[in-house]
Amino acid sequence: MAAAQKAALEITAAAARRLQRLMQTNPSSIGVRLSLKQRGCNGLSYTLTYATERRKFEEEVLTPDGTVRVLIDPRAMLHVVGTQMDFVDNELVSEFVFNNPNEKGRCGCGESFSV
Repeated sequence: MAAAQKAALEITAAAARRLQRLMQTNPSSIGVRLSLKQRGCNGLSYTLTYATERRKFEEEVLTPDGTVRVLIDPRAMLHVVGTQMDFVDNELVSEFVFNNPNEKGRCGCGESFSV
């Protein structure tokens, strides 16, 4: 029997709860799209947008309870494989956090990273 394939992106329970709340505000979306933009002092930054359709070659990852899809842009795929998507909400920040084992460097402000 073949082993189950590991998802390209691990979504924590906290991130899943936040994604569920976001999807309630935009019911015409089928999920969110994770992509990378050239930006910041270190090169790349994560971008989340609402997705209204699945594009060719996108990887689909579901939240642990299967209620929200995260579509990974194919150009970002090589850079995010093995990444954990989390959500942090405390007195200082309220944001998605990406714990990416492929990162080789991160800028001081945390806006961008390099691989």
